[in-house]
Amino acid sequence: MIWLNQLVQGLMLGGYYALLACGLSFMFGVMGIINLAHGSLAVLAAYMLFLLAERFAVHPLLGLVAVIPVMALIGWVLHRLVLERSARAGALIPLLSTFGLASVLDNSMFQAFDADTRSLAPYIDSLSYDGWTLPGGIIVGQLAVLTLVVAIALLGGLHLILAHTALGRRIRAAAHDPDTAQLVGVDARAVYAASTAIAMATVAIAGAFLAMRATFDPYTGPYQLIFAFEAVIIGGGALWGTLLGGIVLGVAQSIGAQVHPQGFLIAGHVVFLAVLLARVYAVDTLRRWIRSSTGRFRGRA
Repeated sequence: MIWLNQLVQGLMLGGYYALLACGLSFMFGVMGIINLAHGSLAVLAAYMLFLLAERFAVHPLLGLVAVIPVMALIGWVLHRLVLERSARAGALIPLLSTFGLASVLDNSMFQAFDADTRSLAPYIDSLSYDGWTLPGGIIVGQLAVLTLVVAIALLGGLHLILAHTALGRRIRAAAHDPDTAQLVGVDARAVYAASTAIAMATVAIAGAFLAMRATFDPYTGPYQLIFAFEAVIIGGGALWGTLLGGIVLGVAQSIGAQVHPQGFLIAGHVVFLAVLLARVYAVDTLRRWIRSSTGRFRGRA
């Protein structure tokens, strides 16, 4: 029963990782850009919600009504001023640009809010600690369940946008072949800006749940980026794969913590490295097979 409890808790934790990684996966899938400022932007959204809650007594979930549009606008500006220009110089420059942006954000938040840890838990009443008892005495927190539900809903919403809307069709066209998309009237520049805005809207939601479930400070972002990146890689970079990757990461950490007190982070990193090495080996094997097959074909010709 102990192991079953660890699996359930890992599933709940995986929902948070999937929610956190959603925007990172979306940007990578559309533009092939890994946003190293992703975690810092989530913390920025958390601070916005904290200010609304502390100064104006706005419930964090209600505060998202104001913070989501602001973060979407930040995403649009981020693409116009940073990502669009840096992407023209090659794949490495956006990484360096977003790394620099993360450093600026982290230190700016430190100057504005100092190093004290904050949390939105005091502003969500009993949601932060209430739970349900399942058969076998397994307790799941209401906030953890809500996080998992929101992650599934958000991923499902993005899937519906991509599959059934005009904007989604333009996004898929620009992601597949931006040059050809331009020829048929798709403004890839505008599509990429809209995609970044959508990704930042999801980051606002992730920041809210980050701050409600735990404490945060100006330098929390890089740690969250690591978890999000691992979930994306384990899941293969696809939207629904991100959910699977988050759950695998969460379950690994939960079981690792049961095996050894320091095994929480180590187990997750080991699973990530194992998946990464397996993918590299599979790609290398496939390339060798293609080369050998091509050589045999030419020899017969």
